[in-house]
Amino acid sequence: MSPGRYLACAALVFGFGVLASTAQAEDKITIGFVTHSQGDPFIQQIIDGAQAAADDLGVTLKVAQQQGSAPDGQLKLVQTIVNAGAQGVATSVPGDSMANSLNDIIAGGVPIVQFNLLSAAVKAPYVGEKSTQSGRILGKAIVDKLGGAGAKGKVIIGNCFPGLTVLENRGKGVKESLATAPGVSVLGPFDVKVSAVENYNHWEQLYAANPDAVALVGLCAPDVASLGKLNAANADKFVAGGYDLTAQNLQAVKDGHAYVTLGQSAFVQGYLPVALLVHAIQNKKPLEVGFYNAGTQAVTATSVDMANNLPATTFPELQAMAANPKATAAFYKPWSKCVNGPDAGKNCAQMEPIAAEGQ
Repeated sequence: MSPGRYLACAALVFGFGVLASTAQAEDKITIGFVTHSQGDPFIQQIIDGAQAAADDLGVTLKVAQQQGSAPDGQLKLVQTIVNAGAQGVATSVPGDSMANSLNDIIAGGVPIVQFNLLSAAVKAPYVGEKSTQSGRILGKAIVDKLGGAGAKGKVIIGNCFPGLTVLENRGKGVKESLATAPGVSVLGPFDVKVSAVENYNHWEQLYAANPDAVALVGLCAPDVASLGKLNAANADKFVAGGYDLTAQNLQAVKDGHAYVTLGQSAFVQGYLPVALLVHAIQNKKPLEVGFYNAGTQAVTATSVDMANNLPATTFPELQAMAANPKATAAFYKPWSKCVNGPDAGKNCAQMEPIAAEGQ
């Protein structure tokens, strides 16, 4: 069973059966949803999940985004959306410098849930992948493709946001798995930037400087598409792998220019924070600090594991969902029904200590 196979939250924490029966009796709730990397297809998939939760639970969702990942810019968006009347906020947290102000908001009675990027200093739950373990999974897939323990050659690692805890953990996990092949030498992680143009240019420069590299591994959403394009331009000489199930990344895998891409349950990272917030507001109970594992999804052209006890699916079906929010919500319906039902804690949920995110 793959890590993150089951999502988590205890029934006493969620109480979604109560939520479902009381939602219509309360005044309509407004939830703020704040993201980094505006325009990134992966981030849009998270927002789509959040909107699906808002639709299911009968609340209003207000989305605010910034193009980059500056902590100050992210915090200002959160503060603005709280000042505008949001009763709860889900936000990615790209820096510890946000923690004190976010904790002040929580102390003032507005619950917060972190997603995708976290600070352990924030007194709020976090929804995301087990980042180090996902790196191990990716690294193992690359090693296996290169021939297992006998693999040899240079492997280049790229990180679009050096310093962010989740991405640093991924890189650590990738290196751990690559180390099982003593003949592999690791270069990086190098800063490959997040915008599509810059990302491709940085990978192109790295490969030009190391044309004998046997594999290039990215830690961020834009990498697989960039690496697929670069591999196609170089007769598919290297193994390419990275993260996220965007339409562009899946196309690179389908075309044979990239080998593997790992999902981190973008739908869950959007849906679950909204559900947590609505429950807290409805029941007037503070949220506990903890980690909710969104799951790690391993995808190649011939194998799809979506985690979260979801139904089996094919690669073409996954491609169709990547650009279709309604189809994605329908696919996740068994999971979302479980989360919103009375048996969430028994069948689809278990909150872990926040430290479990990096294990």
